[in-house]
Amino acid sequence: MKYEIRYKPSFSLLVVTLNPGESITAEAGAMTYMHPSITVSTRKREKSLLGSLGLSLLGGQSFFVTDYTAGNEAGDAAFSAAPLGDVDTLQIGPGKGYIIQKASYLAAERGVDLDMKWEGFTKGLFGQGLLMIRVSGEGTLFINTFGAIDKHVLKPGEKMIVDNFHLVAFSDTCQYRVTKFGGLKETLLSGEGLVTEITGPGEIYIQTKNVRELADMIWSIIEPRVQAKSR
Repeated sequence: MKYEIRYKPSFSLLVVTLNPGESITAEAGAMTYMHPSITVSTRKREKSLLGSLGLSLLGGQSFFVTDYTAGNEAGDAAFSAAPLGDVDTLQIGPGKGYIIQKASYLAAERGVDLDMKWEGFTKGLFGQGLLMIRVSGEGTLFINTFGAIDKHVLKPGEKMIVDNFHLVAFSDTCQYRVTKFGGLKETLLSGEGLVTEITGPGEIYIQTKNVRELADMIWSIIEPRVQAKSR
């Protein structure tokens, strides 16, 4: 499978060329355009009712993906999900997996496994609308970010604290701890909420912007108009 990431870094678009019989799995709704020879099939990542119930208890987040398969002739399919941001690749293989934010998933080769039932990260994230996925298997994983991608490589024992809304992915070789930002006063007044302390060795991928800040900015502009109309 050949691919090209165009218009980096602010308006990135993933273009995949599928040969006959080749396929790629992408986040539902991420398709921008595709060749008519490609067939599509949307499915839910959870393979059982128990898995679906588990997700509903963790905040009701579902995760649908679409399989794109080339027919008798090769064809291109293009994908983009983040409003403004970058697209990058993570190479998954034996002993080289990642923990990624659900919203950062764009597409993956068939050999990449996305474990939605993994609950190692969810206990500290109630109320923040985040869901982390454990990625394993073998193949190329495509991630998208809101803003640019800031990559860091931690040495063994080296630590970094990352705001949860800026956290995109980190190696599953890292240790992590979800905690409040400073004390109660700092958590309430700083707007940071929860952060993750990550300890190496491994890689960390951070997005320079986050959707929450964009939503707050938009709301500050439209709130006066909404209040005026409600009177």
